[in-house]
Amino acid sequence: MEQISVFDIIKIGIGPSSSHTMGPWKAAQMSLEELEAVVPVEDVCRVQIDLYGSLAKTGKGHGTEIAVLLGLSGENHVTIDTSTVEDKVEKVRASGKLLLLGKKRIPFDFKKDLRFHREMFLPFHPNGLKFTYELASGEKRQLTYFSIGGGFVVKENESLQAHDKKLPFPIQNGNDLEQHCTRQSKSIAEIVWENEKTWRTLAQIRSDLDQLWETMQACVYKGCCTEGELPGGLNVKRRAADLNRKLLENVQPATRSEWLQAILDQHPSFRRTLKWVSCFAIATNEENAAFGRIVTAPTNGAAGVIPAVLFYYVCFCENVTQEKIRNFLLVAGEIGSVFKKGATISAAMGGCQAEIGVSSAMAAAALTECLDGNPGQALMAAEIAMEHHLGLTCDPVGGLVQVPCIERNTMGAIKAITAANLALEGDPKTAKVSLDAVIKSMWETAQNMNTKYKETAEGGLAVQIPVNVIDC
Repeated sequence: MEQISVFDIIKIGIGPSSSHTMGPWKAAQMSLEELEAVVPVEDVCRVQIDLYGSLAKTGKGHGTEIAVLLGLSGENHVTIDTSTVEDKVEKVRASGKLLLLGKKRIPFDFKKDLRFHREMFLPFHPNGLKFTYELASGEKRQLTYFSIGGGFVVKENESLQAHDKKLPFPIQNGNDLEQHCTRQSKSIAEIVWENEKTWRTLAQIRSDLDQLWETMQACVYKGCCTEGELPGGLNVKRRAADLNRKLLENVQPATRSEWLQAILDQHPSFRRTLKWVSCFAIATNEENAAFGRIVTAPTNGAAGVIPAVLFYYVCFCENVTQEKIRNFLLVAGEIGSVFKKGATISAAMGGCQAEIGVSSAMAAAALTECLDGNPGQALMAAEIAMEHHLGLTCDPVGGLVQVPCIERNTMGAIKAITAANLALEGDPKTAKVSLDAVIKSMWETAQNMNTKYKETAEGGLAVQIPVNVIDC
């Protein structure tokens, strides 16, 4: 049984794509770690990177080349100053030199050493990439990896490295989770707390969850305060700042805490609440599109759903506590884990139902539990949210995580809130569709979906909108 921590599903990263940015970044780091176990990096005189399938088709729009080069340079996507990202890559381009791990400077030609194989798909997964290291001796070492969604990476002919400790409550699917809750008379969050204590101390779990929430808040606030156009050539205007200003009626808080308090003081109408939820989601995904610091949940393209629904809970619901915020993240992460085990969280494998659909299901279950729903109702909410995302395609215009991706996060957030409200008024015992049934349906839909609707920019909206300025 695959063991996945909540912190594997929800983690701090950098935009714009978990599979096309964070995954390749991690793969570059993994390739150098494996190489250094055999030969020192100082022996390398050249490196070539080959990108295949979806990584090649939409890699430029998703910043794959940027991610790979920064990974090879030894930069950490969690700690790097996001404002320096493009400058660092431009320096490599201008100088024709790449500093491997900050140790060895080698020649690097973008046209010769970074190759996009758009019509070639490696057998295991659409997101394949290969590193070929040429050593001073003339020997070549080749390492192939697959970015399988959500920032997860596996090496060719190997499986994803699993946590090796036995969990008190092993969970493979929704039924397992519900059975544990019933037998132990515990909530979903209480079950997940026990499992997470296998890997971390209670204090560390709390600290890491608080850091996730802190990062989400910083991201939303920054998105609400930043104007201009998003990078990439589509000339997409940022909207969150203008929406935020209108919703605050031109009040200009000086700090994030003042901004949050201004929202809390509003007691908005239903219509204004909907606008705030959309604002939170748009702010997050505009930051994501601009190579900003975000929280992958479960992917970057869907990073706005969880923060938007969590902000909705904090700002517009009652009896909110820090512990409930932590529980929200734990429940969301566990639901994401169940989807990853039973289907996929990779748009290149399953279309956007695997990203926005999964994030909406995660948020719906988490919100339901925080609003005092029982485990059955939380799982019911997750099912409802996914049921109404089944078949959603991934068709990024220009290969960028902007159109329709940013707005889709608002829809996923609103659907999550609706699903939670439906579940809270429903009886899970009378439900016709279980969470496991909808996960199975999602996976079958993913397998039957035409490849052009799986993050290739070759179907749907991507071929209806003229794009002349981007080589996607």
